[in-house]
Amino acid sequence: MSNIVNDLVEGYIRDTLKEKEGLLKDMEIYAEENNVPIIHKEVSELLRVLLKMKKPKRILEVGCAIGYSSIFFATVAGDDVEVITVERSEKMIEKAKNNIKLSGLENNITILEGDAEEILSRVEGEFDIIFIDAAKGQYKLFYDMVIDKLKIGGLLISDNILYKGMVAHDDFVIRRKKTIVKRMRSYLDYICSADYLSTSIIPIGDGVALSYKEKKGSEINE
Repeated sequence: MSNIVNDLVEGYIRDTLKEKEGLLKDMEIYAEENNVPIIHKEVSELLRVLLKMKKPKRILEVGCAIGYSSIFFATVAGDDVEVITVERSEKMIEKAKNNIKLSGLENNITILEGDAEEILSRVEGEFDIIFIDAAKGQYKLFYDMVIDKLKIGGLLISDNILYKGMVAHDDFVIRRKKTIVKRMRSYLDYICSADYLSTSIIPIGDGVALSYKEKKGSEINE
């Protein structure tokens, strides 16, 4: 049980939503068999709706893994979308490159290889959507490096925000995860209180935060 919704509700939602096909389905099977974290089924379908509504031209992703969400974004958003994704694991990069090649989306997806805290400062331009799905204890660090790259009217999506329910209540916290939980709570407090953002926390998957950027952060105290 995820401690976010009960097993019966989660199972019903996943059984009701349409199954992926082709490469994405193959990647889901690989991820499950090899314990690779990818976006949950119900989260991907929420993102599908948001992508259809937002029609983004540029997406920045922090945390590529095997390339599942990058390929999903590019598939749903259309032929003219640009997805820039960051990954440091050589094993994941190799697998992601192969998957992107199989998808035929090499012209849409660019992998920046290395530590996000070193690479993100060098990423240029503005983005319609920024998706954070990397080291859970570093979300605030990543946020500080990317928020100025998000367009006004853009959408920041933070995945795994409830972290198996541990963020919501101490009864769920595993001792070795206390630091991560503390940092995630601090991050959530920050994005929910920032008056240049409108943020919603959604209890699906492992928890998702959607933050709409209303104005520049520098305007917060003006």
